Amino acid sequence: MTPNRATAPRVLAVATARPTFAVEAARQRADAARKLLVDLGADVTGPEDLVMTEADVEAATTFLAQGDAAPDLVVNICATFSDASPALRLYPGLDRPVLLWAFREPGPVGDRLWLNSLCGANLFGHAVVRAGGEVRLLYGDPDEPEVRAVLRRALAGELPAPVTAPSVDGERGDADVAAAALAELRDRVIGVVGDAPTGFTPCEHDPDLLADLFGLTVRRLDVDAAFARARAVPDAVRDVENAAAYAAQPRLAALDPAHVSLAASVTSALREWVDADGLSAVAVRCWPEFPTEFGVCPCWSLSRLADAGTPTACERDVYGAATMLLLEALGSGPTYLVDTVDLDAAANVVRLWHCGSAATALAADPTDATPYVHCNRRIGVTGNFPLRTGRVLMARLAEHPDGGLRLLLASGESLPEPNRFQGNTAAVHLDADAAAFVHGLVTGGFPHHTVLAWSDVRAPLRTAADRLGIPVAEW
Repeated sequence: MTPNRATAPRVLAVATARPTFAVEAARQRADAARKLLVDLGADVTGPEDLVMTEADVEAATTFLAQGDAAPDLVVNICATFSDASPALRLYPGLDRPVLLWAFREPGPVGDRLWLNSLCGANLFGHAVVRAGGEVRLLYGDPDEPEVRAVLRRALAGELPAPVTAPSVDGERGDADVAAAALAELRDRVIGVVGDAPTGFTPCEHDPDLLADLFGLTVRRLDVDAAFARARAVPDAVRDVENAAAYAAQPRLAALDPAHVSLAASVTSALREWVDADGLSAVAVRCWPEFPTEFGVCPCWSLSRLADAGTPTACERDVYGAATMLLLEALGSGPTYLVDTVDLDAAANVVRLWHCGSAATALAADPTDATPYVHCNRRIGVTGNFPLRTGRVLMARLAEHPDGGLRLLLASGESLPEPNRFQGNTAAVHLDADAAAFVHGLVTGGFPHHTVLAWSDVRAPLRTAADRLGIPVAEW
């Protein structure tokens, strides 16, 4: 819709956030964002404070008037990461794209992600596009000239175009290799703990689709049952795991021994489940119940299982786990589920991160794979180390807007640098245009999770996708 230039363009600005992040820094940037819109001549409405609770979201719906009072531009300021619940409540049926504004990370190197704003925009984009809407991405801080320029054009009715993956007709691999990998997956079982976290639309899945395409079965265990298994671990079994964990990483001694002991119980329970049920991968609802009810973050347990050869996906991401199994069947070696959290367009670098469940074998220096407390929850046990350098592949099986699945692919070089964010971080110089890739993730409605691998199996992966009729979106 083109704004009526007889009056100031009407802008609805909603700043979403989550209290586990750096709220004051988020509030300052959200206020600066609103001020910039006003300075550019917009008539800005919307909640004046951060939208963080269900009540806040309901209050924000009152600003979405239709008819003559409808906003000319809707800007969701992703002040920090938030699950997509606000987007699902506010924007279904909206007759124009939502401009998702994500900020750069302000914290020092080695600190936690203060905002995780870009990942929040990615998650919002998936939810809105999945529901039939459109989004655009604005990435940068309010004081940046390019941000001002993009907003000025948006206020004139000129939103940036959505970014789609370029048409890449990459090399195909040996058909027999792809066929063997797909055959290897048939009758494999993914163990799933709990439901998808609220508002995490990419972590929902269709078990029938996985069965039809790959022959994969999903076996579910609810969170309370997982806790019961962990509590029932015999002391002797827990102590053996505890001793093995300390031997593998003596720096565990710097953490609260109660957290380390709880983590050993979780690891033992998950390992027993894997062995007893013949699971090939595990996808776990790792929060909020694990830290808030059981008293430990399960990241280190997922890392321990991954080091022992069982792919693990946090946030109960079943399609993520299926992607890991497919890559590893094609010979990728160990993989890791990551968020895209930072873009340095000038250097053509994206930073990929998650909060500490990587296999220690994937550390830049496995002898220095430091255990730590969770970046937001401040309890143990997670990993805190940079990821391996070298050539990498990013891949993700994801829902296709027209039904079925699609495959996201990108590649690049993981660069040596200090761990940028607490948890596990890789700085990847992409082969493709990094800014286009990030905008394409968001406007294309791709999940916020991709799978990172350190072996280039793109050729047989493309062949496997062809055999299954899965379209490939490749940067």
